[in-house]
Amino acid sequence: MDSGNAEYCIQREVIDEQRLKERSQRMDHSQTNLPISHWLKKSLSCSVPKLKRTIVGFLPVLSWLPRYSIWDYGMPDLISGISVGIMHLPQGMAYALLASLPPVFGLYTSLYPPLIYFIFGTSRHISIGTFTILSIMIGSVTERLAPDADFLIYNGTNVTEEVDIVSRDFYRVQVAAATTVLGGLIQVVLGLVQFGFVGTYLSEPLVRGYTTAASAHAVVAQLKYILGVSPKRFNGPLSIVYTLADLVRLLPETHLPTLLASVVAIVVLITAKELNNALRHKLLVPIPVELCTIVVATVISFYTRLNESYKISVVGEIPSGLQPPGVPNTRVFSEVVLDAFAIAIVGYAISISLGKTFALKHGYKVESNQELVALGLSNTVGGFFQCFSVCSSMSRSLIQETTGGKTQIAGVVSGVIVLVTVLKLGSLFQELPKAVLAAIVFVNLKGMFKQYYDIVTLWRSCKIDLLIWLVTYASTVLFNLDMGLGASMGFALLSVIFRTQRPSYSLLGHLPGTELYLDMETHKEVREVPGITIFRSSATMYFANAELYLEALKKKSGLDIGKMLTYKRRQEAKQRRRERRAERRARREAKRQKRALREASQRSKKSVFTVEEEVNEDMHREVELGWRQRENSTVFVIPETARTSDGCHTWMYLKGTDPDTVTLGSVSDLHDGDTTTLDSSSEDTLSRDLERVSLGSLGKWTWDIHSIILDFSTANFVDTVAIKTLRNIFHDFGEIDVDIYLAGCQALVVDQLERGGFFSDVITEGRVFATVHDAVLYCLKHRGAVTIHSYENALDISGTRL
Repeated sequence: MDSGNAEYCIQREVIDEQRLKERSQRMDHSQTNLPISHWLKKSLSCSVPKLKRTIVGFLPVLSWLPRYSIWDYGMPDLISGISVGIMHLPQGMAYALLASLPPVFGLYTSLYPPLIYFIFGTSRHISIGTFTILSIMIGSVTERLAPDADFLIYNGTNVTEEVDIVSRDFYRVQVAAATTVLGGLIQVVLGLVQFGFVGTYLSEPLVRGYTTAASAHAVVAQLKYILGVSPKRFNGPLSIVYTLADLVRLLPETHLPTLLASVVAIVVLITAKELNNALRHKLLVPIPVELCTIVVATVISFYTRLNESYKISVVGEIPSGLQPPGVPNTRVFSEVVLDAFAIAIVGYAISISLGKTFALKHGYKVESNQELVALGLSNTVGGFFQCFSVCSSMSRSLIQETTGGKTQIAGVVSGVIVLVTVLKLGSLFQELPKAVLAAIVFVNLKGMFKQYYDIVTLWRSCKIDLLIWLVTYASTVLFNLDMGLGASMGFALLSVIFRTQRPSYSLLGHLPGTELYLDMETHKEVREVPGITIFRSSATMYFANAELYLEALKKKSGLDIGKMLTYKRRQEAKQRRRERRAERRARREAKRQKRALREASQRSKKSVFTVEEEVNEDMHREVELGWRQRENSTVFVIPETARTSDGCHTWMYLKGTDPDTVTLGSVSDLHDGDTTTLDSSSEDTLSRDLERVSLGSLGKWTWDIHSIILDFSTANFVDTVAIKTLRNIFHDFGEIDVDIYLAGCQALVVDQLERGGFFSDVITEGRVFATVHDAVLYCLKHRGAVTIHSYENALDISGTRL
């Protein structure tokens, strides 16, 4: 390409950080210099619109209830609420068993929290109430703090095997209520301080692995009701293993009538649910399979006297009416604080993920922080009414959405169904076998069992996510739910750090005819820009990977800075020694010349040696001595003539290691980086030029790179370690005459560089460019005057010229 085209390629305006700042001066800076008192006054001021927005934001029900259309939404919400309320009854009682509480408290839990969420919640379709995972987590707390061994009945001096069930259940209800209140308060506080994003740290593989492991705990917890045995209660790590071992030991003692009732209930539930799914398009509302099952089971148990005749355990007395509110037992707060925090995080993560799914489907927005507050208030208020922790349920939420539910009026209707049951119909379920409730829990875990297929899916898609899933599952199964959650979150965060610490590094090449720069290893059509190395990391450079970033830059560029600088300093020291020896020789030479002049006047003309011949002879002798002492491939530079009157030499180059085969050249003979003018008028200039030639001419290090561009488009922040590393990169590569430039920095990154003291008189903002292409054009214009003519049409961007 001719010089005209080369010049055309760089006609486009090069935009660096200084030019961007000049263009941004159009902003009104008067607003940025206002005193702090102005901002405080503005933030603390109160107006009617601002007060209205605050109230509506805290009470979302006020935003839609005044505009509620009974004609449009009334009937769908009514049908949906009845369907969900019917599901609340069996699930509430069954999940109360998971929480190791009397079944009636599951009905309380299905009543109060949905009413609170109706006022404060922002999702229109999720159903708040009992949920498998949280019930298991509550059960682990209640059985740990209120084990059966603490409530054995004493008969004089002897201790019987009988347990004081009333006292045990009373204390377990206190523990569950205290845990629920504390977890709710944690959620409210997190929501008020805008910590709604905390749920994002629970990735989908982590949540699915955690819920799958929790389902394993649920199955083990229900086996005692299905088999009709009473295994020992174990706590702490490996408790599920010890419980399974005890269940295997008790298999010969299995109560066959209980097992038969469980198997029949499981078969009926699975068959009915499959028929329900097959006919769901033909049915107006789903058949309440679970309610029908418990009604039929209760009727059969009542008329056949299963409890008295076959010793099948039943629910027992269910008190009618509502319990008065009570203050939770604050003495157990210190013992359950970690469990409460885990329950708060897990419950919120499940609810917000389900709520956002429905919001995306139906075109409305769910506020993360307000959801955290709403869920926290539901738990806090519910805890005062002896409820245990709640969150949204997948099965009930799907029923509420598929049956046409439009708003949380459906939640109020379901609460009314539960209220009527508690007040008038609760006593009818006293003869319900616990084995049937265990069967309901077991069948409802079918969706959790399907999550084991995630192993195959994640193996094909992402090995890191599979590892998170497996670690979460294993830690939760082996270390229980609370410790398992902490271990899995820690591992997930470590995986993020590991992936950012070990990013992929690449060299970019130019895509002809565009301003794009792509990875040269994956895109064969791109071309390397002569003399310029474009380096990019797939992750932000920070303290954990700054050293690796530097090592990757050295490897990709082919420049071992450490060795090169070490060699350079060694050569500088040798050069200084050579200069000192040259000075001493010069002084001796001056004395020798004076003596020669005095002797020349006394000798005859034929026997006198000229000063020039003597100097040349001495120089020749010194060069030969130097060749014997140096046996490497360094370029030697010696004077071709003696110093002239103006103090200058004409320099001559000697290359090679063998003094007998040495080649003689001048400036025009230098190649591969030896392009430098060595006519010098001082010993300092000689030292500097000699070093450049020696470093570039060694066979060990040869390069044609004059500029390196660091693509920082992937960086979203820089810390002090990264800034220090960048400063060292600029300095070290500058030592070997390679310029460093930054490209694609975000405004936040540039601001952090400024505040970190990165820019100086040496490293100016002119080294930072808006795009990689701007940096390339700048390098070609200022350092690529020779190589640009051989670049053909690679940078011919006539179609994209600004």
